[in-house]
Amino acid sequence: MLKLTKKADYGLIALRHLTMTAGAARASASAKDIADTYGIPLPLLSKVLQRLARGGLLIAEHGTYGGYRLARAARDISALEVIRTIDGPIILTQCFTEHTGCDHTALCPVREPLRKVHEGILRLLANISLSDLTSDEMAIPGIRPALANIQMSSGTPTGIPR
Repeated sequence: MLKLTKKADYGLIALRHLTMTAGAARASASAKDIADTYGIPLPLLSKVLQRLARGGLLIAEHGTYGGYRLARAARDISALEVIRTIDGPIILTQCFTEHTGCDHTALCPVREPLRKVHEGILRLLANISLSDLTSDEMAIPGIRPALANIQMSSGTPTGIPR
């Protein structure tokens, strides 16, 4: 099953919160403020925010009015970048890793179609910015053209409805 970890989910929530408050007079927020607003465990959120700061997505401001703020414009930070900063690389299946040897690679009829699906997921996440996550009317980037080109190695359709 492909799903976000709680850490990635919390990171996206926190960054969305910071994006929403970026235009306010005080554009930063403390980990406690964010945790209290969304019911997120503070120790876990603090670790996530620290990782995002080390990854260059947040700036930690110390002092009485300190907190975290976005390091770049929200439109310049993608969901993919956030997820990778928190969780590392996104791996749909083990046959895309460099360190895994599979005895069935030469005979596998779905390796190439799954590689295309994997690339499509990465493109989709790369095209969703933090700014996009703040909009209730967020347009979902088109993915159908990428799916339409996926075929089994034998040339038969994958059964994906068009």
